[in-house]
Amino acid sequence: MAEEKKNLLTRAGLNKLESELHNLKVNKRQEIAEKIKEAREQGDLSENAEYDAAKDEQREIEERIVAIESLLKNAEVVDDAEEGTINIGCKVKLFDKEFDEEVEYMIVGSTEANSLQGKISNESPVGMALLRHRVGDEVTVETQAGVLEYKVLSVEKSNEE
Repeated sequence: MAEEKKNLLTRAGLNKLESELHNLKVNKRQEIAEKIKEAREQGDLSENAEYDAAKDEQREIEERIVAIESLLKNAEVVDDAEEGTINIGCKVKLFDKEFDEEVEYMIVGSTEANSLQGKISNESPVGMALLRHRVGDEVTVETQAGVLEYKVLSVEKSNEE
């Protein structure tokens, strides 16, 4: 049997997933059961849009619960980076040589990646290339868009919760 892939998460990412799971199980399940009960009381279920919508919502909630439980089952929290080296959970300030500007990223596990929030995955080309580098290092990354060159300006452990 193939070993399942570990889901690398920051402590904040783990806490967020655990909190969402708790909310879904405790609050959302109860809310949806109430909606289904109210819709049933309206009589004929064959033409009851509220009932159908509530059942759809219930299915989505249960699917999300299964997805989060699966993620958490294989979760591994990565907090123990060697001080000063880039690892998951670090905020990194880089100098982009091509665009002559500073950029800032947070390195996260693939399940937490969100480019709009500046969170890049440790599995992305840039994320992988940056891992274990230190301030002052020059890093070259080959991507589909071409070769990117960065100089590491700062590395700090993120306190993001």
